[in-house]
Amino acid sequence: MLTTRQKQKIIKETGIHGKDTGSPEVQVSLLTKRIDELASHLKKHKQDNHSRRGLLAMVADRQSHLNYLKKKNPKRYASITKKLEIKK
Repeated sequence: MLTTRQKQKIIKETGIHGKDTGSPEVQVSLLTKRIDELASHLKKHKQDNHSRRGLLAMVADRQSHLNYLKKKNPKRYASITKKLEIKK
């Protein structure tokens, strides 16, 4: 679970302006952080199928945001994938 401070730090790093919470870059960054945390949880708890389903939903949501960004602004897409080290 992301704390408020962690979220604010991610927003500050990837947002276009200070209070930017809705841009695709911020959404992808937040989802990536949550995916990483949930993946580490699933490494310890292999039988947690409910969390696995949530993980798959988050990955699909992140991919939707990335596809939108790739279609609308390829430069921003390239920069966010490079910054977050997401494989294309």
